Amino acid sequence: MERPYPIFTAEAKCQDCYKCLRQCPVKAIQVRDGRARVSPAACVVCGSCVNVCPAHAKRIRNDLNRAKQLVSLELPVYVSLAPSWVGEFAGVDAGRMVGALQQLGFSGVGETALGAQEVSATVARALTEQTPGIHVSSACPAAVSFIRKYLPEHTTAITQLYSPLLAHARLLRATFGNDIRVVFIGPCIAKKTEADDHPELVDIALTFDDLRQWFEHAGIDPACVDVKTSAHAFVPQDAQEGALYPIEGGMINAIRALGDFGHVRFVGVSGIENIRAALWGWAANGSTAPVFIEALACAGGCVGGPCAGSPGALLGKRLAVEQRTELPNHPVHREPRAAIGLRIEPLPIDRAEPSSAQLREALLGIGKKSVEDELNCSGCGYNTCREFAAAMVRGHAEPAMCVSYMRKLAHNKANALLRAMPSGVVIVDSELRIVECNERFARMFGEQVSLVYDACPGLKNCALEKVLPFTSLFTDVLLTDEELHFDHYRFDGRLLNITVFTLEPHQVVGAVMLDVSNREYQRDQISRQAKEVIRRNLSTVQEIAYKLGEHMADTEILLRSIAEGYTTDDGRAAPVLPDDGVRQ
Repeated sequence: MERPYPIFTAEAKCQDCYKCLRQCPVKAIQVRDGRARVSPAACVVCGSCVNVCPAHAKRIRNDLNRAKQLVSLELPVYVSLAPSWVGEFAGVDAGRMVGALQQLGFSGVGETALGAQEVSATVARALTEQTPGIHVSSACPAAVSFIRKYLPEHTTAITQLYSPLLAHARLLRATFGNDIRVVFIGPCIAKKTEADDHPELVDIALTFDDLRQWFEHAGIDPACVDVKTSAHAFVPQDAQEGALYPIEGGMINAIRALGDFGHVRFVGVSGIENIRAALWGWAANGSTAPVFIEALACAGGCVGGPCAGSPGALLGKRLAVEQRTELPNHPVHREPRAAIGLRIEPLPIDRAEPSSAQLREALLGIGKKSVEDELNCSGCGYNTCREFAAAMVRGHAEPAMCVSYMRKLAHNKANALLRAMPSGVVIVDSELRIVECNERFARMFGEQVSLVYDACPGLKNCALEKVLPFTSLFTDVLLTDEELHFDHYRFDGRLLNITVFTLEPHQVVGAVMLDVSNREYQRDQISRQAKEVIRRNLSTVQEIAYKLGEHMADTEILLRSIAEGYTTDDGRAAPVLPDDGVRQ
């Protein structure tokens, strides 16, 4: 079953800061939907992204459970322990380290440095042949991967040999049988790719952090292991000059310990960028003498590896390695014990260059209309705007990664909103200096302020007290962070509707103001007119009521007089006469 890539992104934790992209020496980071992912095809597994990620979103594949399961099986499991362990576990001698690892269930512990000695012996033999040209070490898998992918023309210069780990794994299997299992433990993430590519030699690669976690879970303190009950030596034997490999220049010193190489020029280069600078443009036949280049991906060597997690100065770790390694005063005669040849072929990255039209369109998409607009600020993670544009064309980057473009876009949107608002808007800092305001705000405070605004749109850095006198409202909000609101704030014979609010606690406040004087005057005028109409209506009603009262009184008198005309002296109703007046 194919294993996941050794480095991956915990996307929920990625904060789209692009720091991993800025630090990646080969820009093997692909950004989609604001999340930075490692591109395995372009990655050289140097681990820079893991070390610099502030959110710890870049993770290393955890193989600890697989290792625990492996030691629980019946087959013997041996450790290939990187010689840089002496700088990681200070105060722990070899006997206690071996004993602690055996308590975890390992059958034996060998030093990867034994494999390094096999590599040194093979390289030394090749250098004695005085082959002109450059010879680049194959000891560092990350450096080898970088050359194969990004300097493929120099792949043939790499010594076609196993790395010290692969050579040691072969040595362990030759000694204890091919049925054993091998687990590497060290500071290198790239060793995981070696284990993935060569499962016939290395089963699992763990980091020093994994080992510390395993010790903690098992309740084992290596410094307190009883040496009497543990093996006192590495198997099949202790290493000598090969233990220098984890420090810069260590491989060179190990080779020099094997003979007289005065005819060879030795060069130590550590760091991917330094390897690029050393080999870029160098012709394969650029030297008439042998030049051996010790190429290490990590600055300072393996002791500065991405998983060298123990705190401490790099110098201290280097000195610890040197102190443990005793080189003889005379050359060591060493012959290779195993065939460790390996064919290493170029693996160039397919990064087709975009056309000029594609680049121009991509640059226009981030507001870069001319060369002057190309700031090359590296805020996106790329060295130049054109590199960024090329990445966008390839689908590896997004316009939102351009800080200057997004800032300009946000500024333009904010300005459009400010201009469109019917109210005056002002933003001030903790010293009551104007950060930004719109034109309506300036027009609210007189002709002089308007003239200043015309000369300096936004009134940036202008003292607020020179514009308006009621700065205490802003001071109060800066102190309390509590919003203030006034429906009718009287100022200079006008009424202002004001809201002052916090944008950044104790640092930046904003205010929205609206002159409601005309609105209130119209409201008062309408109120007065309404009251006058009501008063007139009441007067009319009263007059009507009075008139109705008079009419009612007159009607009542008339009706009474009529009624009395139809009544006799004894109170009976008078007889009704016909129209001719003759009684019926």
